[in-house]
Amino acid sequence: MRMVDCIEKKVDRKQLSHEEIQFIVDGFVSGEIPDYQMSAMLMAIVLNDMNEREAADLTLSMMRSGDTVDLSDLPGIKVDKHSSGGVGDTTTLVVAPLVAACGGTVAKMSGRGLAFSGGTIDKLEAIPGVNIAQSIERFKEIVRKTGVCVIGQTGNLVPADQKMYALRDVTGTVQSVPLIAASIMSKKLAAGADAIVLDVKVGSGAFMKTVEDAKRLAELMVKMGKLLKREVVAVVTDMNQPLGLAVGNALEFREAVQLLSGKIPEDDALYEVCMLLGTQMLLLSKLAQTDEEAQEKLKEAIHSGEGLNKLRAMIRELGGDETMLTLDGMDRLCAVKRLVSLPAEEAGFIRGMRAERIGRAAQVLGAGRATKADVIDPAVGLIMHKRVGERVEKGEAICTLYVNDETNLDDAIATMREAVEIGAKPDILSPMVYAVIR
Repeated sequence: MRMVDCIEKKVDRKQLSHEEIQFIVDGFVSGEIPDYQMSAMLMAIVLNDMNEREAADLTLSMMRSGDTVDLSDLPGIKVDKHSSGGVGDTTTLVVAPLVAACGGTVAKMSGRGLAFSGGTIDKLEAIPGVNIAQSIERFKEIVRKTGVCVIGQTGNLVPADQKMYALRDVTGTVQSVPLIAASIMSKKLAAGADAIVLDVKVGSGAFMKTVEDAKRLAELMVKMGKLLKREVVAVVTDMNQPLGLAVGNALEFREAVQLLSGKIPEDDALYEVCMLLGTQMLLLSKLAQTDEEAQEKLKEAIHSGEGLNKLRAMIRELGGDETMLTLDGMDRLCAVKRLVSLPAEEAGFIRGMRAERIGRAAQVLGAGRATKADVIDPAVGLIMHKRVGERVEKGEAICTLYVNDETNLDDAIATMREAVEIGAKPDILSPMVYAVIR
């Protein structure tokens, strides 16, 4: 078998066999297939697509390229949740402990943020002492003890994805639905989950820009789950503005604690999406029979404080200072040298936001990374005071920037000015949830 034959086959719009896909992945990971040939194959896939069977075969081959985690000795149905990335997306810190408080088993490996998209691991590390680099045995021990654990990905989990993504990033081949699906699903399967809830974001602050593309990605991953004998549900949610009002690591963690403390109203967008994701996780875990039953259990876990207790227990087991998980403690973690309000330059309605620009404003303040080597300041970022559709008066604060290093402050302010559009009339609001695909 030769790589050039496989490339020509995909260029001719033909389907790759299971054996050919396995050959490609194995050869690329081992170094026998050079970058230039893999780049040609990736571009052929972008241009000529893959069918569901090919995407499933690619997922399995990528999953088998490195270590896999066996969670079969843990009790119950192991359920995971994945977001395709966004701004102000704090759902894991809320939903994982809430589901555990309802009797679920949540064993999750998460990644770091890059560019405008935040990462759960960075948010966890905002708590002093937290160590996300746990062994698999310790990871499972924490899950047995608390019902929930979120750690960083192991070093040799799906190396094929790491190599392929690095190549896709520099060859213009990121935006391919089957390649995105295989990247996500290979990591979820390698991490050992029985059931997976996927939150596919769409809009200016997401990698998927159109509802049609987001639905196609969601539908493909659900079908792949069926082919690979996993229970998968995908929801398509809006990311044309930040999900929560907080953007930044400690700031987003504080917002999660506020929600778990019952301080965020039920009509808030973050609350709504957390309820949706938690509901799907409880249904897949067989801990609720209907959406209504699941939502009642989740709300009770908030009102009783058991959800927050689960988060504190997980933080304690990860070596973190659980005493910080109070409203006063979180305020101390978010303390910065300077708070800078961004006033509206005119009166009107918030007609739209570019969530990606908002994420980048927080990034240049030090809340995110331009490269993987950049160091994050956990306290900095911003708090939005307005959402799309709301009225704003001239001089009224649109947001507050949390600043320690003023080097890029002017850049952050200019970026926020570009991110928020004010007009004389309100625009039609996008729905928060576009689809639930089972």
